[in-house]
Amino acid sequence: MKRLAVLGHPVSHSKSPAMHNAALEDLDLAGEWSYEAIDVPVEELIEFIAGMPGEGFAGANVTVPHKQAALIAADDATLAAREIGAANTLTFGPEGMVADNTDAPGLLAALDESPRGKRALVLGAGGAARAVLWALNGEGALASVWNRTETKAVELVTALGGEPVTEPDAGDFDLIVNASAAGLGGQGGLGDLPIDPGAFRSDQTVVDMVYGDKPSTLLEAAEAAGAQTVDGLEILVRQGALSFEIWTGRKASLDVMRAAARG
Repeated sequence: MKRLAVLGHPVSHSKSPAMHNAALEDLDLAGEWSYEAIDVPVEELIEFIAGMPGEGFAGANVTVPHKQAALIAADDATLAAREIGAANTLTFGPEGMVADNTDAPGLLAALDESPRGKRALVLGAGGAARAVLWALNGEGALASVWNRTETKAVELVTALGGEPVTEPDAGDFDLIVNASAAGLGGQGGLGDLPIDPGAFRSDQTVVDMVYGDKPSTLLEAAEAAGAQTVDGLEILVRQGALSFEIWTGRKASLDVMRAAARG
């Protein structure tokens, strides 16, 4: 049995096991592969990852708060992971552990059209925000970054490009992506962000990388204004399908993964 897992802290809320196991079942791989969620405290991550190959693991997803540490722990990394400075996908092979990042292409795949030339606002400056900013810059968007701790936003744009903002006006942007922890755990999100819900426009796209059992207050406000929205579960499905293909060499059904994630 080839084992897969998602590593996080906390991680009990993760929809990844249901989603990946449904995809494995759909492709008749459930007898060869399995996927589970493992809660790993920050101080134990490096040692735990090092022992995973010996426990039968072929790969792992990495979520909050481990994405940057996972990259450091890897023996090698893709160009995307290195440039982003964070990893959400690890693969264990004969030559060691390879880090990759499917958050960036997963975000782009979830958008109806390229963000090229559009004004984009990234909320947050952690591992997910790094992937979002890298993806948007690579597509030619005009990206700005807000973070509660302003110095982190400055550090992020210095590393990857874009400009920091301290008091963003939601109405000034064509695309808004919440890549912060606001809303994590089901608290809603909008109240922790510098967003006036009255500023949303019907021609905007608003993305929330955080997912829960119901739409975040950020997305509810955007939908009320007629904006197009993309929730965290769709991002989870898109990046998860890319990770799945890296590990198994097979393309998973997006519909099957989506149904399991939303079930």
